[in-house]
Amino acid sequence: MTRPASPRLLRPRALRPGDLVVIAALSGPLPAAYEGNVEQTVAVFERMGFRVRRAPLLDGRQRWWSAATPAEIAAELNGLLRDPEVRAIVASDGGQTVFGYLDLIDLEAVRADPKPILGYSDISLLHLALYARTGLVGFHADMAVPGFGGQWPAVPAPRRAELESLYSRLLMDTEPIGALPASSPGECWRAGRAEGRLIGGVINRIALVQATPYAVPLEWFDGAVLFWEELGGQASYLWSYLQVMRHCGILDRISGMVVGVPRDIAGLGSSGATPALSEIVLDVLGDRDIPVLGNVEFGHAGPNLPMPVGVRAGLDAGERTLSLLEPAVRPHRGSAPAPDLKRLLEPP
Repeated sequence: MTRPASPRLLRPRALRPGDLVVIAALSGPLPAAYEGNVEQTVAVFERMGFRVRRAPLLDGRQRWWSAATPAEIAAELNGLLRDPEVRAIVASDGGQTVFGYLDLIDLEAVRADPKPILGYSDISLLHLALYARTGLVGFHADMAVPGFGGQWPAVPAPRRAELESLYSRLLMDTEPIGALPASSPGECWRAGRAEGRLIGGVINRIALVQATPYAVPLEWFDGAVLFWEELGGQASYLWSYLQVMRHCGILDRISGMVVGVPRDIAGLGSSGATPALSEIVLDVLGDRDIPVLGNVEFGHAGPNLPMPVGVRAGLDAGERTLSLLEPAVRPHRGSAPAPDLKRLLEPP
């Protein structure tokens, strides 16, 4: 496959009430114990006004650590990408399979009819690769098992309503969302302001994809706001992944950094032999004077504030705010143009 020299940002068409949303196994399997999470996810999207369907690979089959073989998952995903009735795809869970089918995705189907693909963890690799190859806005956002059906029911009802409204706006509004409504503020690890396109995901996928033909071109990180989070492993792994991004030049190009709430990371503490996450980040950044906002509500700790890959964001670390300055979706043909159409068409 040949990567376009400078693809334009590819926004999906805004969803409308009654549109079809499909929940699909894009990586790991769906154990029977999590059927209730999928049912909860169906209820969330039906309350938003959408129709919801389950993709066939959610039938409980499993191949090793995956829902099916990479070729089978790719075939199902390609079918959803080609189906004009399907308007959005929600991952059931993350896992360890997306690397196996990146070369099997129908990129022409993505370009012909871009659709929101929602998910994080292993799905963040899908977002990064499709952004690199087509310019597609990737919806680093909640998914069925650990998100909509797992973490959302555990938060107070007012917060669930706020999240539901946020996700409805993300998928349907062609106006910028503005400040993301966090239930608790993050932490200012280095003060300052930045504005740039959001690029990121789970940190190990960011580091690994840059070693493949699906790497995000280095120059696309110029002025970007890098966001990342992680689940499991050691604190030293995070330090190493950040060092990879330092060596490949990403940290010299970005204008700001946003770090999600870590989950189950061994060796994070407060000082000395067990440094705080902020210490690790600032150690690798060195004298790079960019704003850093930490412990922001996205990632495996969930529920997730959505982080649409490629969309311009405003970061004020001192005020502990992150704002989406552009919509993640485009108007339907024949509807009124977005207020800043020139910006919508500029390269990522």
